[in-house]
Amino acid sequence: MTTLRNRATRWFHASLGARVVALFLGLLALVQVASFIAIKNNLREQAYRELPEALAVAEQVMTAQLDARAAQHSQRARVYGGDYAFGTVVKEDAETIRSVLEESAKGRTGADEVAFLGPDFSLRASSGRHIGALAPRARSLAASDGGDGNSSEIMMLAGEPHRVVIAPVKQAQGELQGWLLMSFSFEPRLIADMRALSKQQFSLLVRDGPKEPWRLALSSLEDSRAKALAAAVPADDRADMRPVSVQGEMIGLRSQWLAGGDRAGGAVLGVVSASIDEATQVPHPLQLSLLLTTLAGFAVFAVGSLYTTRRVTTPLRKLTQAAERLGSGDYDTPMRGLGRSDEIGQLAQSFEAMRVSVAEQQAQNLRLAYWDTLTGLPNRAQFGKAVAQAIADAGESHAPVAVLMLDLDRFKHVNDVLGYHFGDLLLKAVGERLTQQVMRDGDLVARLSGDEFAVLLRSGDAALAESVAQRIARAFEQPLTLQEQKVDMGAGIGIACWPDHAADADTLINRAEVAMYAAKHRGSGVLMYDPALDAASAQTLSLLGELRQAVEQDELRLFLQPKLALGTGAVVGAEALVRWQHPTRGLVPPMQFIPFAEQTGFIRQLTLWVFEASAQAWRDLHADGTVLVLSVNLSTRDLLDQDLPAKLERLLLKHRVPAEAFCLEITESAIMVDPQRSLDTLTRLSGMGFKLSIDDFGTGHSSFAQLGGLPVDELKIDRSFVMSMESDPKQARIVQSIIDMAHTLDLTVVAEGVEDAKAWDLLRDLRCDQAQGYHMGKPMPANDFLAWSARWVERRRMPGAAATTTLLH
Repeated sequence: MTTLRNRATRWFHASLGARVVALFLGLLALVQVASFIAIKNNLREQAYRELPEALAVAEQVMTAQLDARAAQHSQRARVYGGDYAFGTVVKEDAETIRSVLEESAKGRTGADEVAFLGPDFSLRASSGRHIGALAPRARSLAASDGGDGNSSEIMMLAGEPHRVVIAPVKQAQGELQGWLLMSFSFEPRLIADMRALSKQQFSLLVRDGPKEPWRLALSSLEDSRAKALAAAVPADDRADMRPVSVQGEMIGLRSQWLAGGDRAGGAVLGVVSASIDEATQVPHPLQLSLLLTTLAGFAVFAVGSLYTTRRVTTPLRKLTQAAERLGSGDYDTPMRGLGRSDEIGQLAQSFEAMRVSVAEQQAQNLRLAYWDTLTGLPNRAQFGKAVAQAIADAGESHAPVAVLMLDLDRFKHVNDVLGYHFGDLLLKAVGERLTQQVMRDGDLVARLSGDEFAVLLRSGDAALAESVAQRIARAFEQPLTLQEQKVDMGAGIGIACWPDHAADADTLINRAEVAMYAAKHRGSGVLMYDPALDAASAQTLSLLGELRQAVEQDELRLFLQPKLALGTGAVVGAEALVRWQHPTRGLVPPMQFIPFAEQTGFIRQLTLWVFEASAQAWRDLHADGTVLVLSVNLSTRDLLDQDLPAKLERLLLKHRVPAEAFCLEITESAIMVDPQRSLDTLTRLSGMGFKLSIDDFGTGHSSFAQLGGLPVDELKIDRSFVMSMESDPKQARIVQSIIDMAHTLDLTVVAEGVEDAKAWDLLRDLRCDQAQGYHMGKPMPANDFLAWSARWVERRRMPGAAATTTLLH
């Protein structure tokens, strides 16, 4: 059963026709349900409108039946009271009268009990135990008939309702001899006669006192429902129709007080009732008619909707099959149904247009997937497949296979300076020159990405691979001339051979790439793969991972190296340097992690760490009364970061430190990578109040003319000039020229690498402004700088102390 249900569910969800048929049938069912509800509501409204009138008519029936029985009982009482024989008996003693009442009167009139009263309404004799109690009420009963002495009334007798009738007993001459008082009980036949004359239900309810509940006397209802009705009838005597709930069914009833209307004693209530639920129920013939109409409608709708949906789904199914053929790669089979003019035909035409377009795009994608569109050379995907095939072909003959990877030097700089169009022309020219150097049939030249190329040498051992690589390197020693521009292009070339260096194509390409990056890093031009290169790469990755952890776990330390005024020897500033206190390696030198941080871009995080630590150190020094400028180095990547000024500003605000407290040092080479972007960043930093310094001046390619266009305040002479100027007068003259030209541009000049007093004195004579070096102080932990400064000042105050007393930390 579950399997069938699951199959039906899957068919419904998978079939459009099933869902359309279900929709039509659901709509029909909705209409039929709405019709049924409307009929039900109309019947309810009609029942509430007609039921009060029907109950009023039934009440009239009940009144008429009770009046008819009362007249019948009164007639019997009058006839018996006028009987001559009974008239002679009443003159006898009480026992004789009682005997006649018991044996004759009850039998002839059908009364339950009979009593004979004297003319004064005193009790003379009775045939029962209860009727005598009604003697006190006989006078009022006789008077209620307008004076003829013949009347009846419903009264409670022995806890049950009775019709009590009074009639005069007279002699032939018309003399009043007494009164006959008779009681007649209500028989079930009376209720049955009422029921026969009306479709409604009739009940007689009684109670013994005004606070007592109603109890059932007679009813046309079954016993349990009649008792429940008695319990539900309200205590009031309203005659209009009102609904009550009887055993969960709504009943409409109308009541009439038959006795005890004054509510002083026992009471009898006549109740006419009818079921509201039955009155509002849809008749069975109508239900059957609705059911048959609904089934017929379902059948017609199902057939019609199936026919309609098949006209739609059949061509859609064919289009689905066509789409599946397209999905499986069959773009040659044309679509069917192109001649239709309806929406299906339009859809088929759209599919056909898509098929043609996809076929064209597939052909284009095949070209793009394996060929570089710029140079026309194979791309990385084709090169990888070619290497794998070459290794598979060489597997049987054990002939070696070699891969050369080549990456151009300074290509990004050419792109930035001469434009991307020129860069594209350059890449084409490089591809042509490489192809010229690979002269054997079967070898392959490919462009892998950007400025990265590769060469596959089939049946090529390490010696052949190195020979080809050297030939390529020599070819690149010749400048390329494009659009009347000569471009010097170098390249780093890595070599890896199968099976010596790798067992599969991917590993072989990867190791050639490792050798290429190592060649570029070492500047060696051509480099054969060595397993040690992978170890170095892994060590570098491990070191960078640990460096990230070092920033998070506070393993970095801020060191300060003092900068002094050559004229006075006063401490005027310090350069901020970073040291790494490794938990296992100890104090790691900067050269072991700074270059790798620059290569990976992590240098940006280090710069921000140094700047924030310097801000905290400056604030601590300033709190102790020491006012100086701290120098922080910026890398090439920092200069190219357009968000750097905003990042530094947030740190200044965080630590409440002015920008004037810092001097940002930039190398010449960093500026020359992207001069325009560097100038934009430097201009923004200068506008914020930072002092700017050119670090290691003299080692790059900048000139004083270029310096004049930069918003710099300071120039630092590289230590290579300072340390050699004592022994080389030419170097001394270069230093003097740098100082003079810098002063002409209103720049402060700082000399690095001051290692002894002679260098100090010579720089002072050359009018250099500041000095920095081991002669005055080594880099020291920031926490020790204040103590060092105090000792330096104290030593200078000592009598006979030299102007540049050495105080190494």
